Amino acid sequence: MEALTIHPKNSEQLKAIKSVLRAMKIPFEKKDSSYDPEFVKMIQEAEKDRENSTVLKTDEDIKKFFEEL
Repeated sequence: MEALTIHPKNSEQLKAIKSVLRAMKIPFEKKDSSYDPEFVKMIQEAEKDRENSTVLKTDEDIKKFFEEL
């Protein structure tokens, strides 16, 4: 039989997938990430920074941004 690698986008999806696999009596195993934990932490922090950032693409955007301060 073949093996599948599944990439859930959040903990809710992961929980649902595990529930389905258990219900169908399909064995699965947890594998730790092959990435360095410090690297993963750095990427997660960068993603948080990006979510909280303001993107100024034009001169008009820049002008509006500073007017609203």
